[in-house]
Amino acid sequence: MTTHYSLLTTHYSPLTIHNMTLEILTPDKKVYEGEITSVSLPGTLGGFEILAHHAPIISTLEDGKVVVRGGGKEEVFLIHGGVVENLNNHVVLLAEGITPKA
Repeated sequence: MTTHYSLLTTHYSPLTIHNMTLEILTPDKKVYEGEITSVSLPGTLGGFEILAHHAPIISTLEDGKVVVRGGGKEEVFLIHGGVVENLNNHVVLLAEGITPKA
């Protein structure tokens, strides 16, 4: 019996929500940790969004709004510069300072 394997067998429905984990850290504390579907970030060269299965990335961030989406909710944080890394559906945001938006 021959077993055939294909790298092309994973199919993603456009209606399927894929999760990833996000950690938001400051020098003082962990501000956020949880499962999300996307995060929008104020990159130094322009805003961008990270979704599940995004290519690995490290980027510097400028002051601005971080929008975290997941579980049908949206949370907004205001950051004061930082760095973000995404690898294998795990996003780590290191912010110089952050405040939850009222």
